[in-house]
Amino acid sequence: MSGCSDCNSCGSAAVLPFPGAKAAPKAVALIGPPNSGKTTLFNRLTGLRQKVANFPGVTVEQHTGLVELADGRSLQVIDLPGVYSLVPRSEDERIAHDVLRGLREDSPKPEAVLLVLDSTNLGRHLMLAAPILSLGLPTLVILNMADDLRSRGGQLDLKALSAQLGAPVALVSARQGEGIGQVLDFLAGAMPKPAPKELPILQDVRKCRAWAGEVGSQAHYRAPIPPRWTRRLDALFLHPVAGPLVFVAVVVALFQTIFSIADPSQDAVDWLVRISAGWVKLVLPDSLFRSLLLDGVWKGVGSVVVFLPQILLLFLFIGILEDSGYLARAALIADRTMARVGLQGKSFIPLLSAHACAVPAIMSTRTIENRRDRFATILIAPLMTCSARFQVYSLIIAAFLPNRHLLGALLSARTAAMIGLYVLGFAMAVATAKVLKSSILKSGRTPFLLEMPSYRWPTVQSLGLRLYDRAKVFLYRAGTVILLVSVILWMAENVPTKHGKMPPIQESLAGTVGHTIEPAIRPLGLNWQVGIGLITAVFARETMIATLATLYGTEPDTKSLDLQKALRHDLTPAGAVALLIFFAFAMQCISTIAVVRRETGGWKWPALQFVYMSVLAYAGAFLAFHLLS
Repeated sequence: MSGCSDCNSCGSAAVLPFPGAKAAPKAVALIGPPNSGKTTLFNRLTGLRQKVANFPGVTVEQHTGLVELADGRSLQVIDLPGVYSLVPRSEDERIAHDVLRGLREDSPKPEAVLLVLDSTNLGRHLMLAAPILSLGLPTLVILNMADDLRSRGGQLDLKALSAQLGAPVALVSARQGEGIGQVLDFLAGAMPKPAPKELPILQDVRKCRAWAGEVGSQAHYRAPIPPRWTRRLDALFLHPVAGPLVFVAVVVALFQTIFSIADPSQDAVDWLVRISAGWVKLVLPDSLFRSLLLDGVWKGVGSVVVFLPQILLLFLFIGILEDSGYLARAALIADRTMARVGLQGKSFIPLLSAHACAVPAIMSTRTIENRRDRFATILIAPLMTCSARFQVYSLIIAAFLPNRHLLGALLSARTAAMIGLYVLGFAMAVATAKVLKSSILKSGRTPFLLEMPSYRWPTVQSLGLRLYDRAKVFLYRAGTVILLVSVILWMAENVPTKHGKMPPIQESLAGTVGHTIEPAIRPLGLNWQVGIGLITAVFARETMIATLATLYGTEPDTKSLDLQKALRHDLTPAGAVALLIFFAFAMQCISTIAVVRRETGGWKWPALQFVYMSVLAYAGAFLAFHLLS
């Protein structure tokens, strides 16, 4: 195989697409089909920590970063959504189309293009080359995954391919950093460019596939042989019976491992919080300021921070499943279930990512071409158990359910309860989708096409950056929203009376508000402290934990108890189950409401969603409490 780093391989003089030194950053578009390794290359070039996943729909908006060149210039790289075509049928294709043609006010028109294609799947990925090259912009065709191509016996004549396309071609491995120098040479204007070639503008998919096959043939392309173990794994994971069973086993193992490992690590973080609180108590004199720090900040924020190990473990395992290529297989299996409720496998991908956070999940519905399918997916996505709900579930389950084994070391009672809550959210989402798709959002069945990525070993760097990002987001929320709520609650509990005395908590502003709303939630077996927690959870669900810790920390009967014991002191097991049910169904996230309004273009759908989920949450909690009581 020959590469375009050879100055004589393309037969023409060098071209400078970015003239002028020390100029303002120029815009370069980075585009490619899903699973081509585009975002991995973006991370490698810019150093930004963007999420990388092995299924389409992760990059749904353009992300930008700066590439520093050797001569001191900076170039702005725009990471566009993964697409197979520039025909704007879905929202992500429309974004890519508009940016490349300079039709978006929020993004400059690119002056050059980096087209990333999977070298192990060139026959399909070349279909995107014709419309991109027809734009007339300086373009570098980047054939990624060179390591896979070599190791699996693939073959390609880069010089011939470059001549066929009329554009320089570079063979790289973004994961390993191989060939990145050629990309930087192109950006610096130091790479030779072949003579331009007039290419057909192909709108018909079949004609585009005939054209891509001809180009590949002229370049003597030989596709790599699929590994034998890939076929064996697919035979298991995609089996109509064994596949779902394997998926269930993976989920059970994931949560069992989290509960087994997270408890000691959570205890260690809790120990650090208590030690630091004790140090503050010794250093500062008795005052309102010390009370604010200990009863407000430390108890509020600290009660949430202790869940960081569990959150990181959850995202570590999800990252392994994503990067390995397994979750793409899970999406294909889920397509059968989605079809029964009128949706498609593409809806499974946003629903799956909603287990991390509903906000990016709702944005990733832009990959769904059918508008009614997309709206239905948006409306049910918040029913998935997000990482914020996971923290509340963990607290309540640990407080009321002993950590005993049901199936030996394979399954504990706490793991079974957590899985049950995840299943409950998914089942309610499926039922809601069935109602929506058979009534107000009824539409025909859309075929689901999903390219199966190769199985890969996740890299330590990729997983490490993912965990770093999640820890940063988690601690940022703890240091902003949760901190603010904790301080406001402490002030509401400690506002002096007109005589300058500190009121009992029952007579404080917080107590007055809580007792005002308590009659509405008493039928659910919940008290006024939980009621205030349900209100603050609208800003961020995990603030529920900080709220309870702050309130119970100043309650005379529970001040000496930790949060789990305080909950057992005030709630019955039936009330705890009701609280879990309420949290499973309620739309308690103002960020999600905002993004639904933006994605649907008005308040109609988020209002319907909020009312429906609130009624469902209250009715479910009411039934659960009275049945168990």
